[in-house]
Amino acid sequence: MCAICGIVNRREPVNRDLLQKMTRLMAYRGPDEEGYFFRDNVGLGHRRLSIIDLKTGQQPIASEDSRILLVCNGEIFNFQDLRKELTRKGHRFRSFSDNEVIVHLYEEKGFDCLHDLRGMFAFAIWDDRKKLLFLARDRVGKKPLIYTRVNGNFAFASEIKALLLLPGISREIDLVAVDLFLSYQAIPSPRTIFTQICKLPAAHGLIWQDGKEKIFRYWQVDFSKKIYFKDKRDYEELLWEKLKEAVRLRMIADVPLGAFLSGGIDSSTVVGMMSQFSSMPVKTFCVGFQEADFSELKYARLVAERFSTQHYQFIVKPDVIRILPKLVWHYNEPFGDSSMVPTFYVARETRRHVTVALNGDGGDENLAGYPRYQQTKILERLFRVYSRVPEPWRQAVFKSFLKLYGRWPGNTFFRAWKWLEETEKYGFDYAYSRRLLAFSDGHKAPLYSEWMKERIAEGEVRRLARDIWQRAGQIDLLEKMMFSDFNLYLPEVLTVKMDIATMANSLEARSPFLDHKLIETIACFPPEVKMCRGISKYILKRKLKDFLPDEILTRKKMGFGLPVGYWFQNELKGYLRETLLSPEAEKRPYFNQAYLRQIIQEHTSGKVNHTTRLWCLLNLEVWHRLFIDSGGALSGQGPAG
Repeated sequence: MCAICGIVNRREPVNRDLLQKMTRLMAYRGPDEEGYFFRDNVGLGHRRLSIIDLKTGQQPIASEDSRILLVCNGEIFNFQDLRKELTRKGHRFRSFSDNEVIVHLYEEKGFDCLHDLRGMFAFAIWDDRKKLLFLARDRVGKKPLIYTRVNGNFAFASEIKALLLLPGISREIDLVAVDLFLSYQAIPSPRTIFTQICKLPAAHGLIWQDGKEKIFRYWQVDFSKKIYFKDKRDYEELLWEKLKEAVRLRMIADVPLGAFLSGGIDSSTVVGMMSQFSSMPVKTFCVGFQEADFSELKYARLVAERFSTQHYQFIVKPDVIRILPKLVWHYNEPFGDSSMVPTFYVARETRRHVTVALNGDGGDENLAGYPRYQQTKILERLFRVYSRVPEPWRQAVFKSFLKLYGRWPGNTFFRAWKWLEETEKYGFDYAYSRRLLAFSDGHKAPLYSEWMKERIAEGEVRRLARDIWQRAGQIDLLEKMMFSDFNLYLPEVLTVKMDIATMANSLEARSPFLDHKLIETIACFPPEVKMCRGISKYILKRKLKDFLPDEILTRKKMGFGLPVGYWFQNELKGYLRETLLSPEAEKRPYFNQAYLRQIIQEHTSGKVNHTTRLWCLLNLEVWHRLFIDSGGALSGQGPAG
């Protein structure tokens, strides 16, 4: 893994000191080496975390005639096959680096080289013959790529903070991005928190030439094509072979390697496969909590014992809030998934022993593993009945149930009824995405100040959900939900969380379930193979009956969450109030302070669970202090923690 950045000016030479500062600000992403390329008005910078070809894999990498230059963050897992093919065509390699195949593949196929790459990557190619810059990200967004245009010039980097060093860069906050963050707990591409800075979306390429920019998509998960077998065992075997291949490819490394092990089905399966391919005990790592409802340590131990791994585990305590400023500094913009904390800690512990760690990310998206899929399918059947009932009768039923159960926000009936109403009003696209939102429209109305309401684009949250839903086409409801997650939750939340947590600790994370060949294969399975009779990951669980302990296969799904809601009511109650109700926070123009006090009181008193909403607000406030109120965000180390 690495950090990359670059500048292409229209006329003047690139400031070498500036590019070096940008590169070194991200040194933790690549602590082993740095390299630069300067030619006229172009500059490329690279920080390296050495994984493959430790001796000769330095970057930037040049073509034979030195007219094509590459900087890349990531790994190309099929590089050995590509290297053989390119060598047969006459290309000469100067190293054994996996990234060098990109240079020669670009010489052969131009922008179509992306279709041959199997891996996780964000790269930049400077084509000196055409005076063209070519940027690209991998299919599921494992690696980030940020860019901006300033005074007619173009710059890119692995992180936002590197671009903030550019002279003339604006720090104007994108208020629509703030609104999207408070909904989706992250800021979806191509937006960032700053109006002048953009993210290149996953599975996209960007061409910059003569001051003009072109962005294109080169891949999309496709659920419309199906394969049908008479015997379910054929699906099992095809899935198993593709997954084994994905794991095997991700075990290629010239440095020590291990795995995150939560005790869930996905990470346990990956660890079991790694054990089959390894002649030594696999090193596994798990983090837990003192609160038993959130801790998976006992399940991880079961799997570790089954496969005789060298297992490490440790406990995260409430004082982790002290590390929040450091985490926010690494994320560069507000991020609302509280599992960012345990993910950071398990990555830090893992890095003490290995340089590469495999994980189970992507299993839920591929095989319909989230409970919300089944819940939404049940609600969809209810909606068919609901939509046929005349409005007066609906209200009579609703009022009758309210008398029995009350208007308690956590009440299952109340939540289901509100979902049905939203489905009728906005459609299934928003109704599904609503299950992922921290703040719905109903929550934002009393939260936002009049100033904020006047300045945000109304309906942007719903538009994003609708556009993705429509792009899915006419496919099964289950797969529409999965398509939505592949295009929003996965690339904008999950892969971001894993990249930041691991790179902050100079650790490379690899995700076999996110191999695009595996994704394409499972997408062709009929939906009833992925979820059958309410059983999620049905076809995988069939195959795992003799592979994993029964306790793992039958356990209730537990997200990798943080007991922060409980801590907000106890150990962190004071911190929460002091931060969100501080004089600095009151200066922010976004919120109605009275409502902010109300939701804090509701949560700390146990009346309403506002955990996710309060975590988002806390992250936004800490981010403001670091990146807007203070210049400390541009220091090389970040806050202590």
